[in-house]
Amino acid sequence: MTALFEIAFGVVLGFSLAAPPGPMNALIAARSVGSFRAGFLTGLGAFSADLLLGLIVYLVQHELDVELVIRYVYVLGCGVMLFFAYRLFTRPPPVEESAGSRLSAYSSALGVGLSNPFQILWWLTAGLAFAYIGGAVLFVGLFGAILVWVVGFPLVVHAGVQRYPRLRQYVGWVSGALMVAFGVYFAILAA
Repeated sequence: MTALFEIAFGVVLGFSLAAPPGPMNALIAARSVGSFRAGFLTGLGAFSADLLLGLIVYLVQHELDVELVIRYVYVLGCGVMLFFAYRLFTRPPPVEESAGSRLSAYSSALGVGLSNPFQILWWLTAGLAFAYIGGAVLFVGLFGAILVWVVGFPLVVHAGVQRYPRLRQYVGWVSGALMVAFGVYFAILAA
């Protein structure tokens, strides 16, 4: 593969990981209604989780018993998703930012990312397979695409809510409902 093709392929992979609707994008959307910065920091937490998962999968790929590990990942993912859904329903993201809310935006997304079975499975399957195919150059495109997403998605959500303020509560409700749905789905998969 040429380096340009590897980067382009990495970009496609990055968007395949970052863009689909799921728990992380629900959290990013919910945080973005309050401020772009909170949404961006949430996305940066997700990006950091992907960096860590990619590194862990790469380093321990030969030591993993995926079938044994995945059940525990689903149980953990279920708990985390339901916890954050509860928080979204009971404590909507603040309109005014504080240093604590910025740290919370980043750390909560990092926690969701590190316990999200979809992200973990993506890294155990596609991420691992493509590491062999493309190597480091492919990952430049992959993480570049994720960075574009974590800037662009919160910007679009925040701008939409600024233009149509009534959307604020609906984004929170839909985000919370998605987190509950994924938590229940992960519980079913664990069972």
